[in-house]
Amino acid sequence: MRFLFIVITLASLISIGLYGQSKVFISGEIKDEKGKPIPQALIAIEGTTIGTYSNDNGSYTLELLPGKYKIVISSVGYTTLPAEITIQSNKKQSFVLEEGAVDLDEVTIYGKSQVQRIREGSFTVNALKIAGVLQNTSASLNNIIGRSTSVRIREEGGVGSDFDLSINGMSGNSVRYFLDGMPLDTKGSGVSLANLPINIIDRIEIYKGVIPASLGADALGGAINIITKQEKENYLDASYSIGSFHTHKTDLNAQFVESETGLIIKPVIGINYSKNDYTMKEVEVWDESADAYVPVNRKRFHDDYFSFLGQIELGFVNKPWADAFFVSGSYSKINKEIQTGSVQSRVYGMAERKSDAWNISTYYKKSNFILKDMLLNASLSHTWDHSLTVDTAYRKYNWDGDYIVSSRNEITGRGRTMRHYERPLTIIRVNLDYELNNYHSLNFNYQLNRTGNDRYDNVDTAFEASNDVVIKHILGLSYNQFLFNEKMKNVFFIKDYINRPNIRQTDIPSVTGSRDVQGSTIKNYFGYGVGLRYTIIEPLSLKTSYEHSVRLPLARELLGNGTTIYANVALKPENSSNINITLFGTWHLASGHTINYEAGGFLRNVDNYIKATVSETEGMMQYGNVPAVHIKGVEGEMRYDWQNKLQLSANLSYQDARDQQKYQDNGKPSATYDNRVPNRPWMFGSVETSYTFRNIVLSKSRLRLGCTYQWVHWYFLTWEAYGARENKARIPTQHICNADIAYSWKDGRYNIALECSNFLDKLAYDNYKLQKPGRAFFAKFRLFIN
Repeated sequence: MRFLFIVITLASLISIGLYGQSKVFISGEIKDEKGKPIPQALIAIEGTTIGTYSNDNGSYTLELLPGKYKIVISSVGYTTLPAEITIQSNKKQSFVLEEGAVDLDEVTIYGKSQVQRIREGSFTVNALKIAGVLQNTSASLNNIIGRSTSVRIREEGGVGSDFDLSINGMSGNSVRYFLDGMPLDTKGSGVSLANLPINIIDRIEIYKGVIPASLGADALGGAINIITKQEKENYLDASYSIGSFHTHKTDLNAQFVESETGLIIKPVIGINYSKNDYTMKEVEVWDESADAYVPVNRKRFHDDYFSFLGQIELGFVNKPWADAFFVSGSYSKINKEIQTGSVQSRVYGMAERKSDAWNISTYYKKSNFILKDMLLNASLSHTWDHSLTVDTAYRKYNWDGDYIVSSRNEITGRGRTMRHYERPLTIIRVNLDYELNNYHSLNFNYQLNRTGNDRYDNVDTAFEASNDVVIKHILGLSYNQFLFNEKMKNVFFIKDYINRPNIRQTDIPSVTGSRDVQGSTIKNYFGYGVGLRYTIIEPLSLKTSYEHSVRLPLARELLGNGTTIYANVALKPENSSNINITLFGTWHLASGHTINYEAGGFLRNVDNYIKATVSETEGMMQYGNVPAVHIKGVEGEMRYDWQNKLQLSANLSYQDARDQQKYQDNGKPSATYDNRVPNRPWMFGSVETSYTFRNIVLSKSRLRLGCTYQWVHWYFLTWEAYGARENKARIPTQHICNADIAYSWKDGRYNIALECSNFLDKLAYDNYKLQKPGRAFFAKFRLFIN
């Protein structure tokens, strides 16, 4: 804390001295030939990274040192306008852009895209542009995000299966998910990266380790913030895809603007269905003639999945009383047959899980709120979330689909259950940005998260119903600086976490610990951090970030999920010191040739590490605390682009997560001390390449050919200290190749894509060595009318 105070004080003194230099402002409006404002036009100083964008009214302001500059104004659909200005004092200067259909090959792009600016911020973050090329793919967000540097997604099966996402070695609930800054949970517990409609998304921000205070997240491993499209005009975006294993996906989203009142209507529909009847290779089935279990290939027979998400959003923008105001309502529904437990030797044939959720929310945005240059973003959301797990069959299945009558149910090995979980979720978020000047700003964020847990059972009369509650208050304050003409950017922040669980459940106390933890408790935790970035020269920049963070257990970890996860109400919060150091830059080799690179290292020292363990006999999972885990690693990525046609990228990640518990609770030495954390990939990478042809067959058309390769080094399934090394269960090295071809015509109005995943049909494993689908084919047609 002393070090952080000294850094903040010195940086503030330096910045105050720099701000004392004579600065001048140039401001004005960007309009078209008809006098209509052009929003999001880029105003950039040639040969530098200095620039800004016009707001929704076409206005801009740029702060510079006095002097002579070459300025460039550009916007999509307009001819780029170069100009020379001499500025000695505050100056008004407006510009008019001419409409023009300009081929991208003929345009020199000045400044940086929003995605590139995010990547080059103070935090270690990946930013992926979804709008455009990736919207035509039938791949889910899981597949797209899983190819990012240091990100590994381990799925438990096919479409709609549970998955575990890790960033820099931290996984599970250590990673938080957001939709436009609000927790994704507001759409219902069944909505995830696996079924969120991809066509509504503009970009994805993947924060590694250190999380901005503005997100209001109690996360250790990172955060994924999904930013939806914010179109200004009417459009219709509809798509349908079909694929192997009886897979179907339909997405529709649109925007209608009523011209007289300005009322905006945004409907969204997303539907996914799959039988997931892919072949399980070399699973064990009893052979009577051989009087032994023999390995055979069998299709999955009880793994149907259906998801539905519908949403309607109504609101206004650019009104005197609000920059934006929207009210939305949504409904989501998930039906999932359960084929296996957490290990594939446990085969189910009747158990299933259902969930549905209603949500109503409102969003309000206002600039110059109370004070000039203060921006308010406020959201209120309430979700009625209900899930039902049906486990009433006294049967024991095998991979032939045959069964024997049993005296126990399939999942828990106990009596029949129809377990209901009602988890109402209320979230309030208030975010205030106050710009002191062009180089200094403050941000305050407050988030309330209240999750209920009303449990009851229709058939298990011995089950004790309860209504638990978990309440979190998270406050964050950050101070931002831009120095040396934006060559340096600093962020300093503090966070306060207030946790208030109220535990009322008492069932299975020997397993869940509910006998020892009862009633309401309040505990307070404190976090802080800093992010620094400095551009030495344009191709070489350095950034580093540090955070002492706290991660409060989720309701799912504390209270279970009613299906495959036992509660552990005695679970303690994690806390960690996270450090990232990254070298990065953009290198323009020659006209049309661009290389972007990143290389860095990270360190995570985690206390009370929350880890899931699985019972091999029951197949049930439970979260528990490991006293300490240290994770360190390195990562690198390189991207090459030639004239927006040929694109190559490659990344490699190494993560070393080790148990730091020297002694067991009984005082004896721990056998797993300094062992790698099992069931977790520690080295992996990917390579992607694509080439785009223009005006093939039809004018204003594009043909894109792409290929990806993913590699995962083998890793142990259980602690490496147990058993002989040659007999240990391990997940083998994997090589997965995918290919795709996409064709668009009429300026992207019509789009068709064909894909083949795992075209070499390699045996692919993932979480707890659960098999993933083999070779699969998909086709997608998308219509976009703007």
